[in-house]
Amino acid sequence: MSLLTPLRSVLNPRRHFSLSATRRMKVVPVPVRSDNYAYLLIDEKAKKAAAVDVYDVPKVQAAAQEEGVEIVAAITTHHHHDHSGGNEAFAKAYPGLPIYAGSSKASAATDIVKDKDEFTIADSINVKCLHTPCHTQDSICYYVTPTDGSGHPGGVFTGDTLFIAGCGRFFEGTAPEMHAALSYLGTLPDKTITYVGHEYTASNVAHAKTIDPENAGLKRLEEIIKNNEITTGLTTIGDEKEWNTFMRVHTEPVQKATGAKEEHEVMATLRELKNNFRGKL
Repeated sequence: MSLLTPLRSVLNPRRHFSLSATRRMKVVPVPVRSDNYAYLLIDEKAKKAAAVDVYDVPKVQAAAQEEGVEIVAAITTHHHHDHSGGNEAFAKAYPGLPIYAGSSKASAATDIVKDKDEFTIADSINVKCLHTPCHTQDSICYYVTPTDGSGHPGGVFTGDTLFIAGCGRFFEGTAPEMHAALSYLGTLPDKTITYVGHEYTASNVAHAKTIDPENAGLKRLEEIIKNNEITTGLTTIGDEKEWNTFMRVHTEPVQKATGAKEEHEVMATLRELKNNFRGKL
């Protein structure tokens, strides 16, 4: 059986089952540029990995060597250069390997995916594609789970759609589209671990405290920031529902702070406020 199975459209997501003692799936963040994250999505038993938003191929290769894994694919969340800019170098380093992306705007993409497409890595990691247009129209979030349900609660690579306590700018979309995108991510299991595109957590928390200052979740997130230079992979979709103002546009504190009631208007106002925010923790 090949390392990567063909894309296939599905009607329902694969269910996630409870943890077992045997871990098959592992995610390793690879910091690149000043604040971006690439990742290795690893099948620990097969020692195979996909590189997510590779950007800096030598850094990703070094991480793969350290983990003792063979890279078998690249996955791109959207076409912006700081996420897809390493794809051409990847294609030269790994000729013939697939590069998954949401459109041909992503450099060197070989496999264009759409909403609810699925594929597998090393036959043991299921990847489900979630189309989340707004930051870019080709933004894809990738929901990943072990095919046997073992060892990992599931994760989602969110690119620049969802950040910890924040969201991406609306470069190619609208407030209603971002609201729809974050609501879509909110349908994932609460225990789903978030793997975001940038380390913006401290700035996002500082802004969120001006909107929802009594939110107990933000106090908990501040402690995570104090104790961890890298915050990606430490929090979940359930956490975002608790502390992310952009996922809480329906709540009284956020509506009061923005002076809006309609959820898309709350979203638009929040984004404008964050765009102009210069505060720090």
